[in-house]
Amino acid sequence: MTTLALGPSWLDPDYLIGTFGLIGVLAIVFAESGLLIGFFLPGDSLLFTTGLLVTAGTLDYPLWLVCVLVVFAAIIGDQVGYLFGRKVGPALFKRPDSRLFKQENVEKAHEFFEKYGPKSLVLARFVPVVRTFTPIIAGVSRMNYRSFIIFNVIGGTLWGAGVTLLGAALGKIAFVNKHIEMILIAIVLISVLPIVIEFLRARSKSRKAALTAGHQDPAASSSDTPGAPGGGRGRHAKR
Repeated sequence: MTTLALGPSWLDPDYLIGTFGLIGVLAIVFAESGLLIGFFLPGDSLLFTTGLLVTAGTLDYPLWLVCVLVVFAAIIGDQVGYLFGRKVGPALFKRPDSRLFKQENVEKAHEFFEKYGPKSLVLARFVPVVRTFTPIIAGVSRMNYRSFIIFNVIGGTLWGAGVTLLGAALGKIAFVNKHIEMILIAIVLISVLPIVIEFLRARSKSRKAALTAGHQDPAASSSDTPGAPGGGRGRHAKR
């Protein structure tokens, strides 16, 4: 296995799995699923690499057991995030920025939750950063607990087992094994693509709003100003 040339070595999935094993994988999945400090962890590439290493025999565990444990860790992580959100509530939106906490991440997850509703718990699993904060926002919003459990299980299963099985399936292909670093970088880039698209879309929308406001203001001010040439009040004053 090659080292992923993206970010510090201690965030390299190969290094993490080689150092901490399956327990480390489960701890990272748990943290990234609902703890504020887990948003920077390499969830997608880690699960993909885990599946690949199980297929290669480097991780000596049955694939079905790894998938079950990963899904369980993901579901429990979201559960903790939800309960934290219910307890902290609106105070989370007033929390000052720090090295590990950025208010913009909370706001981004809140917008994501408001836009997609309960299904955001499934969609957010595949979006880095957002997947960490969405269950917390669900708790802040006091989402119906039964609905939360259902979508939490669905999302945790699709993401946890799905990405791990994808790594196991593709790990049998010689090309993937030969170009694993390139594959992992591609997974990271694909996983952040929704954030980039959303950012560009929001930026475009704000620019259009600014241009629209700029075109409307001069007309509004000329028609509303008392005594302006051609204005209503000016004509009445002459009469």
